[in-house]
Amino acid sequence: MNTNKFLTSLFAFIFTISFSVFSQPDTISINSIVEKAQAITEGRPLEKVHVHFDKPYYAVGDTIWFKTYLTSNLHLPSQLSKVVYVDISNSRDSIIETLRLPVRNSVASGSLTLSPMNFRQGSYQFRAYTRWMLNFADAYFFTKTINIGNTMNKELTTHISLQGEPADKGYKVNAKVLFKDETGKPYVNKKVNWRIIAGLETLSKGRGTTDQSGYLVVNAVLASIPVKTPQLETVISVSDQKDLTSTFSVQPAFSKPDMQFFPEGGRLISGVSSNIAFKAIRANGMGIEASGTVTDNSGTTVAKFNSRHLGMGMLNFTPDAEKTYKANVTFADGSKASYDLPKPRTSGIGLAVNAMAPDNIAVRIAATPAYLERHQDEPFYIIARSGGVTCYAAQTRLQSAVHNAAIPKDKFPSGVVEITLFTATGSPVAERLVFITHPNTPGITMNSDKPAYTTRQKVKLGITAKYTGQPLEGSYSVAVVDESKVPYDEDSETSIMSSLLLSSDLKGYVEKPNYYFHQMDEKKIADLDVLMLTQGYRSYSYRDILDDKVPAVSYLPEQGIEISGTLRMKNGLPVNKGVVQFIVPEKGVSASAQTNAEGKFRFTNLVFPDSSKAILSARGNVNSRNMMIMVDGDVLPGATPNVNQGDVMINIDSTLNPYLANSKKVYRTAVVLQEVVIKSRATPKPSHKDYPALSGLSAMPDQLIPGDRFQSCPFLLDCLKGGTMGMMFSEENFYITRDYNSGNRTPVQVFLNGMPVDAINLSSVNSSEVESVEIFLRDDLGTVNRLYNTNGVLVVNTKKPPKGTPVKLSDLQELLPQSNLINFTPMGYQKARQFYSPKYAVVRSGPVTNDLRSTIYWNPSVVTDAEGKASVEFFNADGRGPYRAVVEGMDKDGNMMRTIYRYTVK
Repeated sequence: MNTNKFLTSLFAFIFTISFSVFSQPDTISINSIVEKAQAITEGRPLEKVHVHFDKPYYAVGDTIWFKTYLTSNLHLPSQLSKVVYVDISNSRDSIIETLRLPVRNSVASGSLTLSPMNFRQGSYQFRAYTRWMLNFADAYFFTKTINIGNTMNKELTTHISLQGEPADKGYKVNAKVLFKDETGKPYVNKKVNWRIIAGLETLSKGRGTTDQSGYLVVNAVLASIPVKTPQLETVISVSDQKDLTSTFSVQPAFSKPDMQFFPEGGRLISGVSSNIAFKAIRANGMGIEASGTVTDNSGTTVAKFNSRHLGMGMLNFTPDAEKTYKANVTFADGSKASYDLPKPRTSGIGLAVNAMAPDNIAVRIAATPAYLERHQDEPFYIIARSGGVTCYAAQTRLQSAVHNAAIPKDKFPSGVVEITLFTATGSPVAERLVFITHPNTPGITMNSDKPAYTTRQKVKLGITAKYTGQPLEGSYSVAVVDESKVPYDEDSETSIMSSLLLSSDLKGYVEKPNYYFHQMDEKKIADLDVLMLTQGYRSYSYRDILDDKVPAVSYLPEQGIEISGTLRMKNGLPVNKGVVQFIVPEKGVSASAQTNAEGKFRFTNLVFPDSSKAILSARGNVNSRNMMIMVDGDVLPGATPNVNQGDVMINIDSTLNPYLANSKKVYRTAVVLQEVVIKSRATPKPSHKDYPALSGLSAMPDQLIPGDRFQSCPFLLDCLKGGTMGMMFSEENFYITRDYNSGNRTPVQVFLNGMPVDAINLSSVNSSEVESVEIFLRDDLGTVNRLYNTNGVLVVNTKKPPKGTPVKLSDLQELLPQSNLINFTPMGYQKARQFYSPKYAVVRSGPVTNDLRSTIYWNPSVVTDAEGKASVEFFNADGRGPYRAVVEGMDKDGNMMRTIYRYTVK
């Protein structure tokens, strides 16, 4: 559907509704509901981010290439934010890297190198968001699980199988782990230490020895099923001087299936024929097929059911309030369970919707006789919204037990529609989600200049975007991969349609989201309708809208890089109308700002690359020697648990075998240096023995963060706020998270090189000089907690020069605080990188190396012209077989498009 034409009809429609019902004498008019919803929509529009990646998974040493698409209400390109952030966190919910990207014309592109220093084999969470999105729940962030393998210096491959079952005192976990060396030979009779952890808590631990086939059997009993994602960590001693560590998610062990039931409209009503959707899932959110019957309290079967897709399905029967109902379920794994269905209401009104017709949505309102008698001739409202906007509103009066209506589908854009039934008092009594697809939508096609190619041959792909024959100008990204090296499950992909039109509007995890868009047919449309019955709508609730409970706006949309702070005299008084200079000497960037009465200053719309050394100076002011500058840190969200646990790969070595086999060849000459012994004067490492105040602490902290993790950190305190596992920051103090949430507000004691300091003082520590940070959630001897009346310890150790190193006067002067001048490295925009694509038309001398690329071509900057056309050129690699090209993006009206094209290399 053309979004621009839809907008015109929408505004005309809303105006008509408002005009026609303005004089209604009801308790609350439909006009009031629409106007309240519209006011929130306009004042607090919801932004969304979609990210297109060059491929679905990676290996350590690879580069992730990506492009972000930013939209707002009605899926139109967002004009709000000009800055987007992306970050990646590990399985322990610790953020590894954050990037800031400039947004131009609602898109941005970037890259992330998977350095062996920062990444190892495992599953990571990739997020994308804007600062405006921080005003709302982090559930609105774009999230995707990125599975990363490793072949560099690969001395260990593993495979795990898991089982679990309830035990007398908790839950039993059985794991069988196979350990092999890089040649595939099993590690026999090797000692293994293991532990099961959840966050920082060790739930169980033990040791064992691998058998003659290289297997280790782990039997553990946990007190309960952990709230946080549990992991099994194994350390195998392959030689006297070498231990190798592996980590596995054990979430699948808690795989007892469960089933949930969702009556259409939200409730069962006696005497009213009811559709009930169901969803059978494992503990990780993945669906499991199921079948069964529904029986009443007399044992009579009233319905039979079978799941139709990923454990989801629908059943129908007419409930009776005098009876109770039970679902008797058999899961695909053979297990059985029974579930009580919701008790039917004796009186009420229900909503049933059928969106399977091509042009209209059929709406059926059914009331019980008692409800009809009490509410005869009262008005009821049907309001539907999509894309964050109210698209349809109508009023009817309850004059019969059943009322049927039809809503034209052309009132809505493509995507999720929430249909709500209201009483005259404005109370929402029933709700139903449907998904709208339009038969004639803008499309994009791709073609090649040849039907087949040879290795290293030049390829030219033509791209055309049109709607009803008319060209469309837009921005797109193109990814081409060697499909034999990068096998795809197209149903599991995160496409621009499945992301922006489906997953981003639904609460909870959506398994295989692209299934509903890849080669769509009648069955998939029906499966999508069942999905709508089992998911909640992610938007403002009508109860909050009508009660004027709107989210507070704490963060405005960014238009560029901002740096802010406060200028004060050393006695604490703010400096009014003081001048602060911001300078990036290497880039020729300079700006000045004047402070207000509170001493606050702000620089806006700055542009400079990341890792730039910058200066803030107040030295131009009178009496500047007695002034001090305090800089506000970047407002960034902390790590969040991975909501897409179903996409976590348990056995990466085997699951990604084709990709990792090629990666091993690519990186066979890239060797990560092993530890060597150098006879020289070593730089001393921090020790608690050096500081009496820390002598009572354990030598093994709960978390040890190496200093190199802070190299690109502009302000140490800001990075610690989101990187300390088990701790949180509030009101200028760190706290133990679990204790704080249970009511204990005793702060953590912070030490800098053995000296007790306030947490806020860490803002002045040069991040590049940090040797390590130690986190202690417990002070077992109580030496620190009792002395300082605190709870927990955070220790920051800075680097020390080797003994005997002469100290210069300039070095000592640099240690003295310069309160009116700050040298720091703020987070700038990521430096743009271009994907390298070799040009084999150029004849080169010297030895010829194999071209083993898996990503053949990546271009995030494809723009169609006034004729709706664009073209790209590149050269194939040495791989033979099918190559897969994906183009996706959107035009200037927000119409999303995607297509896949394959060609053969012989």
